[in-house]
Amino acid sequence: MKQSGLENKKLITGIYVFVLVYTVVQLLWWGVLLHQQSKQIAKYEQLELTHKVHELNHPAEFMQQMQRLHKEQQMRTFKYIGEGVIFLVLILAGAAIVYRAVWKQMKLSQQQQNFMMAVTHELKSPIAVAKLNLETLRRHRLDEEKQRKLLDATIRETNRLDQLCNNILLASQFEHRKYQPFLEHLDFSRLLRDAVEELQCRTVSHHIEADIMPGVEIQGDRFMITLMLNNLVENAIKYAPKGTGIQVRLFQSGDMLKLVVNDEGEGIPQEERNKIFLKFYRIGNENTRKSKGSGLGLYLTRKIVEQHGGSIAVKDNTPKGTSFEITWNDYSVQSV
Repeated sequence: MKQSGLENKKLITGIYVFVLVYTVVQLLWWGVLLHQQSKQIAKYEQLELTHKVHELNHPAEFMQQMQRLHKEQQMRTFKYIGEGVIFLVLILAGAAIVYRAVWKQMKLSQQQQNFMMAVTHELKSPIAVAKLNLETLRRHRLDEEKQRKLLDATIRETNRLDQLCNNILLASQFEHRKYQPFLEHLDFSRLLRDAVEELQCRTVSHHIEADIMPGVEIQGDRFMITLMLNNLVENAIKYAPKGTGIQVRLFQSGDMLKLVVNDEGEGIPQEERNKIFLKFYRIGNENTRKSKGSGLGLYLTRKIVEQHGGSIAVKDNTPKGTSFEITWNDYSVQSV
């Protein structure tokens, strides 16, 4: 599918370049024809003036007429060149704008296609697991411990479905600017600790360590902030090797409040760091990547952070991995 997309892009680009080159060549040919026409007109006028030389009373008048004809020819040439250059600039500028718009549309279309593939997988996988677990519970008599494990696994999968649905709905609302945050006075420290505990209960492959500064209160949307942290931690879970640690830290640095999520994965290349916050964007090819996801988590995270007056940045973790750092430096965030 990716190869087919590349072939389509090459075909469209080839046709576009051909049409553009043809248009520019025709413009240049038009300029050459006009220049030749101008020379012919000047030659005809000079020949006519020569035939009428006997009508002129003085040679000086003949020279004046010749200079006038020469000046008119120069003006016509300047006019043709000026108009040609203006048309060429307009054609090239318009071609660049159109090409960029078409390319962005094709790229968005490919990302949306990748998103549909990812969402289809994300929906089918937990549904299949939950269905299998429930059928196992219905058909077999299991001891209490095995039943509990199956139920816990089913709850984890339904939580995945719930978060995916929340991401899709919230992304749609952000896109149409319909979501209005419900701001309330929150114990930020406690909210983060509770969210980390819930994430740890749902995660068996990684250890999540919380270092939360106590007594931090903010005005914020409880649902959105919880979703923000869930997206960051689950992103770390996807890309960090199993058995490694994920660290969530809330601390004060000068007059700024920072929330940092560190993992011990492979890190994010420098050239990808600005792209990962784009909607639908995911590193790699949807057909070959191993990590799950819809390409909405980090997009929503940045939107939520910005809506709450903060900024988010991607940095290298020491000694290995990725660090997502959220910073608030306004007076709406205060320690108590």
